[in-house]
Amino acid sequence: MSRRGAVLFAVMGVIWGIPYLLIKVADGGVSVPVLVWTRVTVGALILVPVALAQGAWRPGQRAALRRHWRWLAAYAVIEIIGPWALLSTAERHLSSSTSGLLIASVPAIGALLTWLAVRRGGLTSGSERLTPARVAGLALGFAGVALLAGPGAGHGDLVSDALVLLTALGYAAGPLLANRKLTDVPSIGANAVCLVIAAVVYTPAAALTWPHAMPSARVLAALAALGAVCTAAGLVGYFWLIAEVGAARATVVTYLNPAVAVALGAGILGERLTPVTGVSFVLILAGSVLATRASAGIRLSSGRWRNQTRPSAPARETSPGTGLRPRQ
Repeated sequence: MSRRGAVLFAVMGVIWGIPYLLIKVADGGVSVPVLVWTRVTVGALILVPVALAQGAWRPGQRAALRRHWRWLAAYAVIEIIGPWALLSTAERHLSSSTSGLLIASVPAIGALLTWLAVRRGGLTSGSERLTPARVAGLALGFAGVALLAGPGAGHGDLVSDALVLLTALGYAAGPLLANRKLTDVPSIGANAVCLVIAAVVYTPAAALTWPHAMPSARVLAALAALGAVCTAAGLVGYFWLIAEVGAARATVVTYLNPAVAVALGAGILGERLTPVTGVSFVLILAGSVLATRASAGIRLSSGRWRNQTRPSAPARETSPGTGLRPRQ
């Protein structure tokens, strides 16, 4: 990996590891609809001009976006509109580190969904078979989730745990949809459109729950960072990372995000780390690595969209969905 690639890799690990901390902070000052609306609106205000500069309004790209608008809307619901509200609601009761660890199950869930999709569609793909190693990975990953979310874990309530796992399901299903329905859609333009759709959807709820007093500077800074850094800059930075080191190597950043979330939660918010947290961390990440081992058919946080962020990038490359991620 080049020095530029190593720097981008480290930066992306931090950018996509901090949303859990920022959501926890913002949750204390605004409602969930306002939180999500602010995040997607700030992200859209930054990403739409970037998309236009990359030619999203050219006839060919505009036609591709128009042809696939139904699938773009579905992707926005699965990857942004639903998950970001669920995660923000859950973090009112869960620690940011617990949320980050539960979201780390996305690769394992994605591997299982891909295998189910192949089986249901009557397709055959050697890269998507459930090998013994992948079965072991799924078992390890879901054992870690059960340990972290189970009774007596002391991290929160089961409803909040379920909301985060539904978020992880959305994050895993979104790339699956993108890989099958949005392969011909320019990635930057598609993400910008999805953020605009989400902003429109959340506007009424945000208006009805708008805070009566100005939130604290801490909350405002968290909201701004969620939109500008974790959403807009995170997407563009990940496209650069893919162009620099390749898609397969870039997806490994998914394994760094939970460690960043746990470290920030403990170091900044003073969240307590327990032996259960440590064991769950090892089980979930080891399971995710095994479950996605040598998989060409699924990307940990990506849809197979054309990367048009940099002119030097390949004409067709695997690039992320919203990333939010793993997206966040």
